[in-house]
Amino acid sequence: MRVFLTGGTGFVGRHVVAALIERGHRCVVVSRSATSPWTADAVEVVRGDPTRPGPWQAALSACDAVVNLAGAPIVDPPHRWTAARKLQIRESRLETTRSVVDVLRGAQSRPTVLVSASAVGYYGSRGDRPLDETASPGEDFLARLCVAWEEAARGAADVTRVTLVRMGIVLGAGGGALQPMLTPFRIGLGGPWGTGTQWWPWIHADDAVGLILLALERDLPGAINVAAPTPVTVNEFARTLGAALSRPALARVPEFALRFALGEAAEALLASQRVIPRRALDVGYAFRFPELRPALAQILRA
Repeated sequence: MRVFLTGGTGFVGRHVVAALIERGHRCVVVSRSATSPWTADAVEVVRGDPTRPGPWQAALSACDAVVNLAGAPIVDPPHRWTAARKLQIRESRLETTRSVVDVLRGAQSRPTVLVSASAVGYYGSRGDRPLDETASPGEDFLARLCVAWEEAARGAADVTRVTLVRMGIVLGAGGGALQPMLTPFRIGLGGPWGTGTQWWPWIHADDAVGLILLALERDLPGAINVAAPTPVTVNEFARTLGAALSRPALARVPEFALRFALGEAAEALLASQRVIPRRALDVGYAFRFPELRPALAQILRA
């Protein structure tokens, strides 16, 4: 299979490309810089901006499948959401997705599946309520963004299979949400944030990739929650990470400090989302890391 990827040079994208190569597939990655982190002949990098017309469109049309992961970072590194930043976060997702859908709709010989990223931010902050794929969307900035993002991807649903992967907080070595936490935790200054009772929908990078591959290979249109089956609270996450590093995890960052430093962006860290990957479990996906403790142990050994 020949797979076209946007966002392929990002943290999750690199893991997806590596897994596809390992399975014998070929990848075409669109990149603004055309700088390739891969040496494998199985990866072709096409220079281009996926929000604008260019040679990448012909490359996409020649592929068997599309994985759309593009989007500006939301809170990595942490920063306030100015009006300009919110526009960048929104347009980097919507414009790329709309451009990909336009190519799919106009292609004579088109890919048979579009796997398009969304996020568990779709649900907003819902306290202790379990959230499977049937839960309604929230109403905050990230929830409204995810609704629009998914709607843009569904524009291709009448010409190809569309699966929406609602990404949780991806943990892995060398990047992702865990990386900026390691230094403060290693020097004993790590700990929970906010009340710590909010649910944190984590997933190991290997399982995030596994669910994206599942969406490519199985007839699973609609949304799939990309989160581990055992979400934890922020208090539990901090305790577990501290224990994995043999360090205390007592330096709590209070909610008011996050709101003062980050403004509206603090909502992304304070939201409570008890996300359940119901569809993945129903089709028999076997999580490699369903529990947080062994997941962190594997990552820290890598």
